[in-house]
Amino acid sequence: MDRLDYLIVGSGLYGATFAHLAHKAGKRCLVIDKRPHLGGNVYCEDVEGIHVHKYGAHIFHTSNKEVWDFVNSIVPFNRYTNSPVANYHGELYNLPFNMNTFHQMWGVNTPEEAQAKIEEQRAEAKETMVAAGVAEPRNLEEQALLLVGRDIYEKLVKGYTEKQWGRACTDLPAFIIKRLPVRFVYDNNYFNDKYQGIPEGGYNKLIDGLLEGIETRTDTDFFANREYWESIADKIVFTGKIDEFYGYRFGKLEYRTVRFENEILPCPNYQGNAVINYTARDVPYTRVIEHKHFESFGQAVYDNPCTVISREYSTEWKDGMEPFYPVNDEKNNSLYLKYKALADAESNVIFGGRLAEYKYYDMAPIVDRVLNLWK
Repeated sequence: MDRLDYLIVGSGLYGATFAHLAHKAGKRCLVIDKRPHLGGNVYCEDVEGIHVHKYGAHIFHTSNKEVWDFVNSIVPFNRYTNSPVANYHGELYNLPFNMNTFHQMWGVNTPEEAQAKIEEQRAEAKETMVAAGVAEPRNLEEQALLLVGRDIYEKLVKGYTEKQWGRACTDLPAFIIKRLPVRFVYDNNYFNDKYQGIPEGGYNKLIDGLLEGIETRTDTDFFANREYWESIADKIVFTGKIDEFYGYRFGKLEYRTVRFENEILPCPNYQGNAVINYTARDVPYTRVIEHKHFESFGQAVYDNPCTVISREYSTEWKDGMEPFYPVNDEKNNSLYLKYKALADAESNVIFGGRLAEYKYYDMAPIVDRVLNLWK
């Protein structure tokens, strides 16, 4: 094999975008991935003609025109708008918290009525804390009650948050919820960004487009033959776990993970929405995704007589599980900084993405980050 300019470890959005721009600049690249497929966590499986987001729902959103134009130059994106619904014991509420939610919760019709209701409940929470001799919220529950009041907290925040974290809100630190945005308009669009959508034909089209003309190898573990891989390229782009790269010398970073339970159903339309959150604590899953609604609209929903749903269960991460979300608490952040100091001293390795930077990223900022590397 001729010597490479870049060996790119990981074919997710960071790795694929980097490879695309490097290839365009005339650099010789090879992309390897230990999974049996390309695309990292944006990979989709074709099930009954439906693109199933194998590693959880991915909705691209940004206000950055350069990023939006770039991804659309690879594959056109559709007009999907994220408008999740919350189910609390059969009661349905629109998300994010907006005038539709407040009307459903209290029967109020005007922003003034909604604001008055929330302020009344926030004041009650403040009085309770003052009576207990508490000046600042001691935990997530007290923080949330101060932000949105008891009704929204009890029905839409408490159970969902406890399932996500696997512990009671009274045992979670207040800083986890710095704010709970409320909108006093009738608007169910979850994101405030100017652009959002899903690639037409699914995310595999985006990854395949980014990697067109570039050599790729799946089922290939960098660490199984590390010495060889490090010897064939001038630089390595590493998108895996930074602690694994350094042999866990300071200890292992922690993650949260998600388990998916998929089901094919013999009906064209199961829940009428792509995303429904189940906010009651006694429902074991956090949400149900119906994948066809990301790409099928109107009559197209009924043209396919089947549908595919995924129930999501938040799970404590253990060794061997898929790492999804960094646990950015004080202990893990301090540990990461030790690894980052080693990474910063590397001259021939570029660390990028959520695992290599131990940071939660939406997709658009990943693309923006890589675009800026090549400016």
